[in-house]
Amino acid sequence: MAKKIKLNIFDDLRNSLQDAIAYENGDRTLDLRVVELPDPPKRLKPTEIRQIRIGLKATQVIFATYLNVRPNTIRSWEQGTRKPRGADLKLLDIAKTNPRALLRATRNT
Repeated sequence: MAKKIKLNIFDDLRNSLQDAIAYENGDRTLDLRVVELPDPPKRLKPTEIRQIRIGLKATQVIFATYLNVRPNTIRSWEQGTRKPRGADLKLLDIAKTNPRALLRATRNT
């Protein structure tokens, strides 16, 4: 029979919350890890996606290879029948702001 382990989650949660409140009130002596998350990438219009691809001088097939998606996905995005989400939006943002990073990453795979 498995040994039951009693967790005192409530106390841990309460202590963490008290530390967070103290930190917000200016107590910087606490050893808290504070992480600033970047804003999520903004939605792109079909014409913007096409401009990113053209800026890379890539066909839809090559661009799909860069982003690791199917060519039909690129066509759908550029026609506006589907919208990129999640990781696809992040990769499109990288392709837009730092195309060399995208190209370098695709050469290393």
